[in-house]
Amino acid sequence: MKFLNGGWLIRDGFDVKYAAQVYDERICDDKLIMYMPYKQITHKGETLDGGMLTIEVFTPHKDVIGVKLYNYKGKLKKSPNFEINKEDIKPMIKVDNAVCNFQSGDLCVNIQRENLVTEFSYKGKPIIQSTSKSKAVVHDCNGQVHISDQLSIDVGECIYGLGERFTNFIKNGQTVDIWNEDGGTGTTQAYKNIPFYVSNKNYGVFVNSPNKVSFEVGSEKVSKVQFSVPEQEMEYYIIGGNDLKKVLQNYTDLTGKPSLPPAWSYGLWLSTSFLTNYDEETVNSFVDGMAERDIPLEVFHFDCLWMKEYEWCNFEWDERTFPRPEEMLRNLKKKGLKICVWINPYIAQKSPLFDEGVAQDYFLKKADGDIWQWNKWQAGMAVVDFTNPKAASWYQSYLKKLMDMGVDCFKTDFGERIPTDVIYADGSDPHKMHNYYAYLYNKVVYDLLIKEKGKEEAIVFARSATVGSQKLPVHWGGDSTSDYPSMAESLRAGLSFGLSGFGYWSHDISGFEEGATPDLYKRWTQFGLLSSHSRYHGSWKYKVPWLYGEEAVDVTRFFTKMKLRLMPYIQAQSVYTATTGLPMMRAMMMEFPNDEAVVGLDRQYMFGDSLLVAPIFNDRGFASFYVPKSEGVWTDYLTEKTYSEGWYKETCDYFHLPLLVKPNSIIVEGYDENHASYDYTKNPTIHVYQLADYAQCELYDIHGKKTATINVEKQNNEIEVEMNGIEKAEFILYGKKKILTILHAGHNSIRYI
Repeated sequence: MKFLNGGWLIRDGFDVKYAAQVYDERICDDKLIMYMPYKQITHKGETLDGGMLTIEVFTPHKDVIGVKLYNYKGKLKKSPNFEINKEDIKPMIKVDNAVCNFQSGDLCVNIQRENLVTEFSYKGKPIIQSTSKSKAVVHDCNGQVHISDQLSIDVGECIYGLGERFTNFIKNGQTVDIWNEDGGTGTTQAYKNIPFYVSNKNYGVFVNSPNKVSFEVGSEKVSKVQFSVPEQEMEYYIIGGNDLKKVLQNYTDLTGKPSLPPAWSYGLWLSTSFLTNYDEETVNSFVDGMAERDIPLEVFHFDCLWMKEYEWCNFEWDERTFPRPEEMLRNLKKKGLKICVWINPYIAQKSPLFDEGVAQDYFLKKADGDIWQWNKWQAGMAVVDFTNPKAASWYQSYLKKLMDMGVDCFKTDFGERIPTDVIYADGSDPHKMHNYYAYLYNKVVYDLLIKEKGKEEAIVFARSATVGSQKLPVHWGGDSTSDYPSMAESLRAGLSFGLSGFGYWSHDISGFEEGATPDLYKRWTQFGLLSSHSRYHGSWKYKVPWLYGEEAVDVTRFFTKMKLRLMPYIQAQSVYTATTGLPMMRAMMMEFPNDEAVVGLDRQYMFGDSLLVAPIFNDRGFASFYVPKSEGVWTDYLTEKTYSEGWYKETCDYFHLPLLVKPNSIIVEGYDENHASYDYTKNPTIHVYQLADYAQCELYDIHGKKTATINVEKQNNEIEVEMNGIEKAEFILYGKKKILTILHAGHNSIRYI
């Protein structure tokens, strides 16, 4: 929200009162409470009239400092609120006549009493500041109260995150309103808005409100991030760390770690697409066609039209196209497939469930008691009120019937266009519920999957999200168009999403809207099968590869089988993501913070710790990519060509894109290239790239349990390899020359020159 008119004036219709000084303070229950009048107080008579902003400084977690600002404290606190995990930590608080000091772990804040200049430092190094005239209560031109604060942007500092955003990767210069909307991938709107940003100066800022937080990232004052909340109070956290990885770990300690998806979910997903004409015969032709062409398929997805049009959702198979759904699902599962079906949280008026929901008070209502309805998406559509436990159980009961038929998971579409002129069963604030609804909706579905299948098998394929939704994986990038700019903006959004605390992310391979060219289909396939989760899906067009030419079939087969062979590596990275909160698809600046050349790179990424992926975004096969600074040379996984630090330009065929292995990395390939779930310790191939002195990796089973370790050490002219949990493996060493050998359990010595 902008409220300034240049550097000195206030916009017409706005009233702004800035906190002026720390007039008094109090230390209470490990909190530092400071009282800040809206004017400098020179004598006691000036304490009459005028008001005061109060600030509370506290810590919920080591290296995290919370700041709460409020104008009027007595306003009724309405739900919902984000779930915050707190630990018992004792801060250090010091106050003197000039400065108020508060420290949590290695993170410290100093607030000057006279002018409110505030400095946060980590391990004694300043990381962020705010100046006088930064903390304010603002009345907008409609009389709405907002609490606002400003924090500095340093020279060369870049701001990232704020959810899955399709705009420029570096957020400097952007206005970002945290308000979930269904706008596709080509606008400033976003499905997944997260009020959390990170800086390349190694800190994060999380505004703890599900309301419409407004960020002006150098777009009001160019050297400030200004953020505001339309309430009488605002709470935010400054999150420190040695690097961005530690900042993200601390943030997900607060808001929740990503849950570990089932291993089978990393295989290829194929969809019916959205508005295509399909029936049981069509589905079988797709599934059998993939098998006939030797393309491994793990999940088949039925999109909206598994139900009758105008009746989304009725949770009943359309008998015109699927007269025997139980038998159909049984036959598909005999072919080794998992089944996913599309749902949303809305009930159309034509659905038989509409009258049932009305009778039981299961839908959102207007203030006058009427059911809230509109005609966007579905005629006379109502929205399920998940704050009503009975409504949630009712919704789950219909999903359970589908699971009893053989459905394994759900694509939880929509959840963004949630009205604010409504009444919730539990009295929740409808403005705060607008974003938070996405969490409730997906949690209702995810909880049912845990109950029926167990934690290890639970997964949704969700579009909307808010803070905490990382605990309910996995998410995909929404409605992209079928062109290269949309492919690139999807990757930008996925990298921003990963910097917002989310571990797993997918996108519609070849784009959702319109039809893909064979060229785009093949290039997006490369990208899609080097993403955490891989799904073909579209709108009006089928996305089976043979419709895009025989070469598209070969490309799909090649990259699908490659991903499945990489499952020992992928599963280990997945476990690391669930443990730490770090994304599987990582922005380059997260992995290489000391390389200034990577700060703005958004067309390449690290897939886990060791693989650099640079998708191709043009129809000429032209690749432009940057190899970061590191100890040693990088190796192309597909060609074995080596690269030193710097920029490269190459032309690639459809079976190649820049896929580079970081030096001193171990990449373990499995024996199975037809399934995602198998024994990753059985006869693996251990690839060791450009060994320095020592490298180590771990293997995990399909449930996330550690099953093996591999240690490789260079000693004089020998390589010592220690394998625990592996009986036999093929070992390949990449250096000045390539060494291949067969290893057996225990210690193995390999002589090299």
